[in-house]
Amino acid sequence: MDRYVTLSLELHLFFARIMKEHALFLEAGFTSANEEFVRKADFYKRGFESVLRRAIGLSHGITDQSVLESGELFTEFTANAERQTQCFTGIPIDRELTAMAARLRCGGPCRVSPVLCRQVRQLNETALRLLDGLIGFKETTLKRVLACRMFTMNYPLLLEHIIREAKLYRTFLRDAERCCLDGQTMKETEVFWNQIMMEHAQFIRGLLDPTEDALIKTSDAFAQEYAALLARAREANDAAMGRQEALKETLRFRDFKTAGVQGITGCKIRSVILPLLADHVLREANHYIRLLSA
Repeated sequence: MDRYVTLSLELHLFFARIMKEHALFLEAGFTSANEEFVRKADFYKRGFESVLRRAIGLSHGITDQSVLESGELFTEFTANAERQTQCFTGIPIDRELTAMAARLRCGGPCRVSPVLCRQVRQLNETALRLLDGLIGFKETTLKRVLACRMFTMNYPLLLEHIIREAKLYRTFLRDAERCCLDGQTMKETEVFWNQIMMEHAQFIRGLLDPTEDALIKTSDAFAQEYAALLARAREANDAAMGRQEALKETLRFRDFKTAGVQGITGCKIRSVILPLLADHVLREANHYIRLLSA
């Protein structure tokens, strides 16, 4: 019961924030020709803000210190990135959630009560219903874009990318509800997150202003390096054979992303990257680093 509650809440603290931001990025990318899609994206943004608020409220004294210190729940840039993104897009963001997450503290060994377990189960069920809807919404958007029935500022690959992340969240929650708490193997973790990191580098490369030659070249180099890591991880017999290599690469990429958030929020980098998107991909790198370091 303790493991079920802890794992579920840590999943929500990370992934519910990721999902609400996916919905925001979708909302910001639609045009006025697709107002129904704008409204639906906002519905999912608000839905996952509610999931995150409930998860934070249940997590005091539960969350592991390594998660709280990892930088995957928020960074030093998140609050400002949210403020700027709300200003630029006009899309409301529940910015109190970041302040609430910053106040979370871990606790000592604790017994999880049946009441808390029931609350977490209800939260998981709510999140699973939202995820089913959000995944379907993302897939519909992708199909319409690929059929030339819709224009959006988001790349088709980015739509595929955020579908995969939502499906991973859903898989983990379903496994938790089935009392299967082992998660991915290290090989599966490396394959999944190496691909995510590779695509981050590709997105950054494509969203930078054409005049940002040095940053474009660096992004392209990261994309190629992660492509090589991904190929090796897929072929490896030893599940953790590339773990140290992936960790070393992701620490380097984390530093690049950190500089990117600083440059974008400080108006020093020319791009069409929303400040919150820059912070979003940094948090995902921090999450992967924690998994590799465990």
